[in-house]
Amino acid sequence: MPFEEDDRVVLHDEHSEYDGEEGTVTQVVETMFGDENYTVSFEDGQEAGVPEDNLEAAEE
Repeated sequence: MPFEEDDRVVLHDEHSEYDGEEGTVTQVVETMFGDENYTVSFEDGQEAGVPEDNLEAAEE
């Protein structure tokens, strides 16, 4: 499920300091392969270049 800007998401990336944290999609970038990568902002920073597979919709 593609995400859009301002969507609330949870990051799943064991290599990220934000693993398991909820953030907001601030940018969507399409790669040259047609995939989408996301920039997600958190309270104390952001993670860029996040693939869709590493995100899940946050519960309302």
